[in-house]
Amino acid sequence: MKLSVHIEEITGTQMAAKIIGNFSIEQNSFPFTGIAFGRIGGQNVGVKLTEDVEKKIVELGYNLDEVIETLQKNLIHGDLTLPEGLKRESFADD
Repeated sequence: MKLSVHIEEITGTQMAAKIIGNFSIEQNSFPFTGIAFGRIGGQNVGVKLTEDVEKKIVELGYNLDEVIETLQKNLIHGDLTLPEGLKRESFADD
């Protein structure tokens, strides 16, 4: 599954950051929110989709668990786009 992620806003630090964005599968785009945690125990990301988004994903024939897993992996591995002017360093601890 080809899933692309675009971050709209990140607030916080490397320890914990709130993420707002959207992801696309084919021509379908969906909003999400998430929390990224770092440091102790390694990088971890939890994403939240609304019930309407989850329902739409299933209606389109996608496996919801696979979509969420792929989205989280993309976020952890940095396979995403950031808004112009926002660099990874701007929300990372020094």
